[in-house]
Amino acid sequence: MTSPSVTSTTVPRAQDRWSALQWGTLLVLCAALFLDALDVSMVGVALPSIGTDLGLSTTSLQWVVSGYILGYGGLLLLGGRAADLLGRRRVFLVALGVFAVASLLGGLVDSGSLLIATRFVKGLSAAFTAPAGLSIITTTFAEGPVRNRALTIYSSCGATGFSMGLVLSGFLTEAGWRWTMLLPAPVAVIALVAGLKLIPRTPRESTQGRGYDLPGAVTGTASMLLLVFTVVSASSAGWTSARTLGSFAAVAVLLAAFTVIENRSASPLIRLGVLRSSTQVRANLGAATFFGSYVGFQFLVTQYLQNVLGYSAMHTALAFLPAGSLVAILSTRMGPIVDRFGTPRVTAFGFLSLVVGYVLFLRIDLHPSYAAVILPSMLLLGVAFATAFPALNIQATNGVKDHEQGMVSGLLNTSFQVGGAIFLAVVTAVVTAHTTSGATAGTQQAVLDSYRPALWVVTVIGFAGLLLTLTGLRRRRPSYGILVASSEGDELARRAAAERDPATGEAVASASAAGTGSDGSSRA
Repeated sequence: MTSPSVTSTTVPRAQDRWSALQWGTLLVLCAALFLDALDVSMVGVALPSIGTDLGLSTTSLQWVVSGYILGYGGLLLLGGRAADLLGRRRVFLVALGVFAVASLLGGLVDSGSLLIATRFVKGLSAAFTAPAGLSIITTTFAEGPVRNRALTIYSSCGATGFSMGLVLSGFLTEAGWRWTMLLPAPVAVIALVAGLKLIPRTPRESTQGRGYDLPGAVTGTASMLLLVFTVVSASSAGWTSARTLGSFAAVAVLLAAFTVIENRSASPLIRLGVLRSSTQVRANLGAATFFGSYVGFQFLVTQYLQNVLGYSAMHTALAFLPAGSLVAILSTRMGPIVDRFGTPRVTAFGFLSLVVGYVLFLRIDLHPSYAAVILPSMLLLGVAFATAFPALNIQATNGVKDHEQGMVSGLLNTSFQVGGAIFLAVVTAVVTAHTTSGATAGTQQAVLDSYRPALWVVTVIGFAGLLLTLTGLRRRRPSYGILVASSEGDELARRAAAERDPATGEAVASASAAGTGSDGSSRA
């Protein structure tokens, strides 16, 4: 029961059976997210073949990966807000078409610079499809068990795509690296055709008298682009170089300007009041540490398997197969578990599995037993992805108004991608700092010795994320009466008014002014 002075609506639990249109819409959105995640990880195993075929240096090869991250992480905030303002269906379908064309061109180019350009365009299009797709789900399915089920299926496709990217890349690279670039094109076309028929049309947010916050879009997008660019290029330019320090200073100035603009804008790109919600902060920081630690771990393990143990691309793919398979099996079954235990508990369990997997992997040596040393970590990482990914997506989108779903979706995806870029750069810098020179340089033991400190850094990042999620645990279990309230900033003002007696103006206590959100956290 809620206080009469707080405007809210209790939504009854929806029917468990979905219509064919709802299933079709969800499948289209899942296909797009699968492709986005697949493209992030699939290129990793193919990099040596790409470098040999196109004559690219190690630095240039880095930008085949970083070009995608630059477009993806830099434009997600704009992509999320564009979905709210221009129409989620329109933004999603146009961006998916661009993704298909860029995938086709990426497999046909014959120069490194063109390949990097197509990767940037693909990342840019993913920056629009990801938040638009997530906000379509959250505005199509009622908040509570029904939406949680849809989000777990959706998130599982992203986690599976990322986990299976290395597996597919290993097999495709054996036939030729171009197939890793071409594969997403026909799938994207099929999803686009299906989306034209299945995704429902939704009204755009009215901007009458408020505009589109162009200054916020410019400063916000520029700050994210420059931040990602600075981080991924710092390893080659030097972390303490004038260029890197100057770029970080420029990022700080842009972010300060962005904050001032958003506080004054009538229609901000990001309503900063949403960051006053501890639930939102934990979801976004959790996304950054979870994905960032795993991107660094995957980079190290791929290099370790191939450079130290001498695995082929296919053998490397098979080594990651248990993790990807476990994600595909478990993640679609997470909806009822999240409903029962709440997102904080499920996220904490996922982080615990992640950290234990990292710790067990620290036992590696020059001749490890796959079954005893590597396989346990892969299985635990599969459990971590299957649990934490859906829980983080649900936590970030619960209790948010429909017209702001694109905004919070873009913010969450930005946290994933920027966290991945930053922590991958940190891990790479640690490896470079511990690379030896002289007679032992290049030996298997020397390479392993340079990887081990970086693995400890990955473990510490994951442990920091675990500690963060533990702060969100509550003794009370989630309630199944779903409260759809305004976003945090609006609710704070109403709450202050509700806590004062209209006759005396004095503060009063109201036991009914607090509710429990579907994420298991208390709504004060």
